[in-house]
Amino acid sequence: MSGEENLQKLLQNMTPTLDNKEYVFITTEKTLREMSHLNPLGTFIEEEGLTLIIQKKIAQSEGLKFDGVFKKITLQVHSSLDAVGLTAVVASKLKEDYISANVVAAYYHDHIFVQSTLSEKALDSLKELTIESRIQKAE
Repeated sequence: MSGEENLQKLLQNMTPTLDNKEYVFITTEKTLREMSHLNPLGTFIEEEGLTLIIQKKIAQSEGLKFDGVFKKITLQVHSSLDAVGLTAVVASKLKEDYISANVVAAYYHDHIFVQSTLSEKALDSLKELTIESRIQKAE
């Protein structure tokens, strides 16, 4: 199953859901193997080091430094990795409410990390986007 590519269908069918766990982004020069005990939700290797997305409580218990605290909103629609525009539309919608969108695309879904304090507002904004898309379809 390769996922949906049609932007309008993606917007009409997405169901944004909020994960109430708090996450942080950390960076380290250590290897993923050395950091696997942190049970990262996501990782990315950059020239400057390894980035990990981990639960805030784990970072705190390990004494790790982090800058912001985020919650994850999953767009519950199976988007294709070849789909064009979903990330842009979602980020633009959140921009209207001055909410940063840290997007992680995985095989089945896109996940948006937003400031923890603005997570409910972000969720409402994305639900509104879905409703707007359904109304446009009906017209």
